[in-house]
Amino acid sequence: MCKQRLGDEKLQILIYILSFMITHVVLFWINKSDTEGREKLLEGVNKLLAKIPQVQNLDYGSPVPSDRAVVDDSFSVAVSMSFTNQVEADAYQTHPFHIQFVNEYVQPYAKRFVIYDWA
Repeated sequence: MCKQRLGDEKLQILIYILSFMITHVVLFWINKSDTEGREKLLEGVNKLLAKIPQVQNLDYGSPVPSDRAVVDDSFSVAVSMSFTNQVEADAYQTHPFHIQFVNEYVQPYAKRFVIYDWA
């Protein structure tokens, strides 16, 4: 009985988490001398990711240079978006425009990327 109850509680917690808005942030690094790579990534975001219906609150750009030690401005392009819930975030991952963005813009131009998701 206790095992089943714990399982039910975990399910309730999962349902609760899935109902939150998800924020998705991706930082890309390209070769510093590769201005074309930065421009191509920004083009791909505008051309493809902006057209995915699940994407809300899309923001993207290049870092603001800073002399402050606490500011990491080493990345080349940042992309931030939100999704209504985890189901929408999952649908984004398999959307044809997202896959095309990864194949045509991320793989050829990004040498590294980091993703932060939170609810």
